[in-house]
Amino acid sequence: MNTDEQTIAAVLMDYQDALNKSDAEAVIKLYTSDGVFMPQHSPSSVGVDAVRLAYDAVFRAITLKVDFEVAEIRQIATDWAIVRTNSAGTVKINATGIDAPEANQELFVFQRIEGTWKIARYCFSTINPPRA
Repeated sequence: MNTDEQTIAAVLMDYQDALNKSDAEAVIKLYTSDGVFMPQHSPSSVGVDAVRLAYDAVFRAITLKVDFEVAEIRQIATDWAIVRTNSAGTVKINATGIDAPEANQELFVFQRIEGTWKIARYCFSTINPPRA
């Protein structure tokens, strides 16, 4: 990996850590100010305030313990990159305390802002079969 790819991979590890700590503020620091979060089965959250509200809601509902694996990083311009990842682990439904397997495929668009790589767009979909 080149230096930009290594830096982007490190941001993804910071994102993984923030998810596993249910830390919305740590997540927000990784997004651009106009970032977009596009979770499966939910409308897009656009802009830092909406993204913060979305992650706050996620962390109230579930607790994640996941590991990300980078499948590919493609720098498509000087300040833009596309990243494809896979994640797996467990999710605890906070209302019931029930743990279940968690596995997703993810697509990130990164933008370099003032020398720092940030998440500009993020979407994911499960690769697990539907839950009953």
